[in-house]
Amino acid sequence: MPSIKPNLLGLLASVSAILEQDNCQAYVVGGFVRDLLLNRETNDIDIAVRDNAVEIANKIADHLGGRYVLLDEVNHVARVVITELTTPLYLDFSTVLATIEEDLARRDFTIDAMGMELRVFLSGSMHVIDPFKGKNDLKRKVIRAVSQRIFKDDAARLWRAVRLAAQLEFRIEPKTEQLMKQDAKLIILVAGERQRNELIKLLTLPCCGYWIRYLDKIRLLTQVIPELEELRGVEQPKEHYWDVLEHSLETVSTTEFLLHERDWKYGSDDLLKLAPWSEELKRHFDDEVASDSNRRVMLKIGALLHDIAKPQMKTIDETGRIRFIGHAKEGAIKATDVLARLRFSSREIKLVDGLITYHLRPIQIANSGLPTSRAIYRYFRDTGDAGIDIFFLALADYLAARGPRLDIEEWEQQNHLISYMIAEHQEQRDERLPIKLVDGHDLMAAFGLTSGPLIGKLLRLVHEAQALGEIGTAEEAIKLVRRALEKDRCGGDNGVVSVGHD
Repeated sequence: MPSIKPNLLGLLASVSAILEQDNCQAYVVGGFVRDLLLNRETNDIDIAVRDNAVEIANKIADHLGGRYVLLDEVNHVARVVITELTTPLYLDFSTVLATIEEDLARRDFTIDAMGMELRVFLSGSMHVIDPFKGKNDLKRKVIRAVSQRIFKDDAARLWRAVRLAAQLEFRIEPKTEQLMKQDAKLIILVAGERQRNELIKLLTLPCCGYWIRYLDKIRLLTQVIPELEELRGVEQPKEHYWDVLEHSLETVSTTEFLLHERDWKYGSDDLLKLAPWSEELKRHFDDEVASDSNRRVMLKIGALLHDIAKPQMKTIDETGRIRFIGHAKEGAIKATDVLARLRFSSREIKLVDGLITYHLRPIQIANSGLPTSRAIYRYFRDTGDAGIDIFFLALADYLAARGPRLDIEEWEQQNHLISYMIAEHQEQRDERLPIKLVDGHDLMAAFGLTSGPLIGKLLRLVHEAQALGEIGTAEEAIKLVRRALEKDRCGGDNGVVSVGHD
């Protein structure tokens, strides 16, 4: 028997003992059998029972102190979540309506259409019920459909086929791939939440850039996000190696490269060493955005969608140069609509909105050399907590624009600029701003002001000057505010009315 954790065996033995009291025959099936044969750890166990699975699951939850979750009342599917162990375990119970072979025939892929009788398995036997030669497909490392109807029965399996192939590093065999192309349009029947969840899972896996391209190859990507189809074949300025869609797909791969997740076809260690990276940056991108997504994943989504408005914003000037003026702002609006349709959370959408809105800003603020400390401060003020992420999108965008025609000296300059801005921001954040010089009450008391928008403007003025090292004490902060108020009364150009504007 392949290695299996003792606590998991003990749990299955407890489940078997409870089922035997009711003389209920049970089988472990699906992904559990597949992962067992591959020697992969799993926390999900599918159990098919010859009884009402909903009632069985309720009883198992009571006996084992687990949490009962009804998944599908009509088809008698329920879950028991065991949280007492180090890692939560999920036991999914379904009902065998006829024979176990007929039950397995309703599953999606041959490698998941295998089962073992629970009692026999616990005795040490590895007798596998395998009517569709799933063991053989495991050896061949292929994903193969059990029947021609699997995607018609549940279109979410289109996503699952790609995710399984990516997870296991398998290939999708040609007939199944053809079936996916044929049924790709059915994906619109899948709820937005399920599509979001599958996209998130795919983007957390190694080489997701390759699999995003594969989704486009089988026309599944543009069924899910039809706005991307408009990018296909849209020509770009001569600096770009690819058209807009190919560039967008490539930006996902260059993002993986810059996040130290995967090699890039046109990259190298020397190229990567020039880009900013540190343990602090790694922790930043590992930061959770939603319960199942982090900044890494959302950066890849931003990479995929960052040029989504280019087709509608394309113009050709009098010199024949192709321009996409305003595409960042319009792209953020369009991407927000896409993510809302796919039921992304408001925090996820806000982050991607910032990524796309400002993805050109890092280069724009340094057109005449290294930006000033004030420009860097205002960049982070405007971009909020997306500032670092936008730097990496800008770098990934640059790589995916040049591709094999990358100029190494220009790349070095880009990274010097980004590294300089990150270092200046860290100094402003860590060394100058931790000490609070004044608050709103201090300003109201010192100048006889009342609470209102003016206080907020004055505090932003103080905050900016402190970040830039121009003031460092409460007395200096009060003097700064006094000067600003006096200039404002006199109608000066740099009065309080200008606070908060570049």
